[in-house]
Amino acid sequence: QLMYFLLSALGLLACVLAVAFAAHHYLQMTKFTCDTILESCQCKLDTADPLSRTFIYQDAADCGSLTSMLNLYLLLQMVLNLIAALVCLLACFVMWKHRYQVFYVGVRFYPLTATEGQQQKV
Repeated sequence: QLMYFLLSALGLLACVLAVAFAAHHYLQMTKFTCDTILESCQCKLDTADPLSRTFIYQDAADCGSLTSMLNLYLLLQMVLNLIAALVCLLACFVMWKHRYQVFYVGVRFYPLTATEGQQQKV
């Protein structure tokens, strides 16, 4: 049970990190300025900065469809990783509740009929 809980917590952490990185890349993709140059699509974050990082996609004639497809894939990745994170969180919650949410009162209650029978014998 401990290994199951630890693996679920590790899976939760990995899925949350995957959602964060996909969201970061999605935000970067929305700020791209793309141009088609020699059968490739070159995208930059800041066109005024000559030292800005350039992303080159080979054999991509249409930059608009490429960026929209990549944005769609990143959104799909975020949604699927978020669902996986929720499943891992649910598994952690169930294991935690099963382990630590059991309360013992320490007193055993007997049925009322048994106590009446003992009082009559005295």
